[in-house]
Parts: sequence; C-alpha cells; structure tokens
Amino acid sequence: MFMRMYENFSGCRVLSYCVMSNHFHLLLEIPPMEAGGISDEKLLCRLAAIYPENLVQGVADELAAARAEEGLTEGNEARVREIHSRFTYRMHSLSRFMQGLLIRFTRWFNRKHERSGTLWEERFKSVIVESGAAARTIAAYIDLNPVRAGMVGDPADYRWSSYGEAVGGGKKGNGKKAREGLVRACMSHSGKGFEAEYWKEASRVYRRAMGLALGRKPGKMLDTRKRLDAVTKNTAEILASEGNETVLPDLGIAKMLRCRVRYFTDGAVIGSKEFVNKAFAGARERFSATRKDGARRMRGSGAAAKGVLWSARDLRVGI
Repeated sequence: MFMRMYENFSGCRVLSYCVMSNHFHLLLEIPPMEAGGISDEKLLCRLAAIYPENLVQGVADELAAARAEEGLTEGNEARVREIHSRFTYRMHSLSRFMQGLLIRFTRWFNRKHERSGTLWEERFKSVIVESGAAARTIAAYIDLNPVRAGMVGDPADYRWSSYGEAVGGGKKGNGKKAREGLVRACMSHSGKGFEAEYWKEASRVYRRAMGLALGRKPGKMLDTRKRLDAVTKNTAEILASEGNETVLPDLGIAKMLRCRVRYFTDGAVIGSKEFVNKAFAGARERFSATRKDGARRMRGSGAAAKGVLWSARDLRVGI
C-alpha cells in the first residue's frame, strides 16, 4: 500500500486510516527530524521504501565516495549533507507526505484505468489534534466511516481501515503496523509509543468507545441486590473508566461519532482548552486583533464533546 511506503520513507506515522470509495481519512503523527539528521544507513533504508534498488545503490555509492574523499579526515561532510538534503527535505513533513502519496496513487490509478490528468478535486484538509481524548476520539471517528455510510455493521468487517487491518491482519497476516498506530492513538498520553504488545489493552479501550457509538450494550447486569443506580460494566469498561462509577459521560461522545462532525475536518485545532489556546497563541497573527483566545466550544453535531474537546474554529450550525 502506498500509504505504508510513504510512512516508511518519510518518518511520519499513521495512527488511524480509512479508505472510502471516493476519499480517505488519515490520523498522522509528524515527529521532528532527529537532532543532527539521520545516519547514512537510515537514509538508505528509507529510500528503499519508495525507490528501486539501483537508485538506492547509486546513492549508497555516492555517500561512500564522499565519506572516503582524499585529503579530508572525515570525508567531504558538505558533500554528504548535500546528498542527504536531496531527500530529507521531504521527510517529517505533512504536506510532503500527502503530496508524495497523492501523486503516486494518481499515477498508479491512471495507468490501471488508462486515463490521464488530475484525480483529486481539491487540496487536502488538515486539523491539529492533541494526544489523549482528542486523538482517540478522532481515530474512532475515522474507523467508523464505513459504519456511518451503511457499508458494514461493525468496523472490524471493513478491510480498508486501521481497525479492520488490526483485527484481521494485513498482507503479512498480523496487522502489526495498524496495531502500533492505534496503540499510539489510544495511549500516547500515558507515555506509550508504537508498541504492538499493548494492543490487547488498547483494543479494549478503543473497542469500547466504538461499541458505545454503535449502541452495543455495555455488559451483563450486576447483582440485583446492589443499589438500583449501580452501573453495568464489563472488563473492558472497567479498564477504560479509570475508577469512575459510570460510563455515561462517554455515551454523549459515542453518539456523536455516529454523525458527521465538521469540526474533525474543519476545526483547525482539536483538543483540550489549554491545548487549543496554546496553538492559538503560536499563530496569533493569523487571527483578528479583536479575538482574545483560541478555544471555542463545539456545537451542533459536536456538542456532545463540549467541555472535553475544544476547537479553534467556531463553525456555524446546520451547514
């Protein structure tokens, strides 16, 4: 898949994705370039993700010659940097990742269908997302696309999505890449990286969020001798509730995930109030002088997340 090829080349990581019939959704993490750049070995490994073997070998030969250039103790470092810069300017960049992915897919699609010209109607939209509740919610929103479209009843049954790949396995049969991404989306706020070994734990939290969105019952009834206001919870819910005695706060957001939420495509920045205000302060010049802060309460189809998630844009309701 071209998405995985450019993920391996660029250093950007796919947390969640869903490919629909006429569009696709991605939740990406764009880490900064390593201090001091990447090694020759890592550069060649990344090039191998999208370039043919002969081109990669040619770059390897150039680097070896520059490193061994006579008269210089450590080789020609300026020459090495120039070779690296031919490719690294396209790494760790959202716009370059999308440009490469869309161009490569368009070329493949045109060859396959014997056509020419552009394929995409407009430039991609992007939203900055905070880790934690925002990332987990938007990942679930992405994986629930085929359910909202009436294509499947369960997101696990849709092949071209991160959750479908994680549950059913990819071409290699284990869905490791997809599991790593969803672990990161669900658990990055608690310090987890891209460790597939946490998939069992992350999948319970993630499945619970989507299960509530699908209207699944939360579990078997508790002992009827307990208080009437006791809450029904299963093991997955206990794991995700972090000591709370109710899952009701989640139900509003879960219901929201069944609808199309414009904030998730047009909100500019999504996260806690503090996160959105910090992003606003960093881009203050892009807003009018009369605007005092950045965080806006989500309304309309996003109203259920009010107080949990905030947006940098105050979108009109009913559009």
